[in-house]
Amino acid sequence: MADTKPSKPAAKPAHGGSLSLALDFGPLLVFFLSYKGAGWFWGAGNPITAMSFGTAAFMAAIVIAVIISKVKLGRVSPMLWLSALLILFFGGLTIYFHDQRFIQLKPTIIYAFFALMLFAGLLRGKPLLKYLLQAAYDGLTEEGWRKLSRNWALFFVAMAVANELMRRSMSFDTWLAVKVWGVTIVSVVFAGANIPMLLRHGLTLDDGLDSDEVGETTPPQG
Repeated sequence: MADTKPSKPAAKPAHGGSLSLALDFGPLLVFFLSYKGAGWFWGAGNPITAMSFGTAAFMAAIVIAVIISKVKLGRVSPMLWLSALLILFFGGLTIYFHDQRFIQLKPTIIYAFFALMLFAGLLRGKPLLKYLLQAAYDGLTEEGWRKLSRNWALFFVAMAVANELMRRSMSFDTWLAVKVWGVTIVSVVFAGANIPMLLRHGLTLDDGLDSDEVGETTPPQG
């Protein structure tokens, strides 16, 4: 006789938002701690050595983040891939030329690239975040995806402009501290601020709001 037990519904795939956020933020924190630690060890007279050490640690950390993402989540997000490639490229230039401006320019390029891609998608009637993050926002309507893509595109533009203003007006130490702590906090707050709008456009949360929904759509922190 055939088994008539009702089959269990398929398990909902894990979003990995908390891990995604940690993988974005972790390498930047490694950069900050390595740079500061090298400065304390070698003293203020060797800022180039401290910067090179911190940058090398940053490059190693982003490679590890990519490997962890592939092993734990089974995928590497486009944001993490782009961030990793740019960190390795600009980090290499920073170490070779002993010029910190290369590593400071990288966030501007990342933010500008994603803003351009999101605006281009909207002009074509395709909110790109829908194809990148659909599993994270169950039930979101097409209008919700358009508004979310628009909001993040504008946010990326603001972040690119802010990074240019900061790197031109702040010392490297101050820029790095603001990049690690200030930018990360602002990004998470902005992601959370979008939740009410998403709920009005069909977003369903089974167990209430958690870090997954926020973590999945924070911009790359590298």
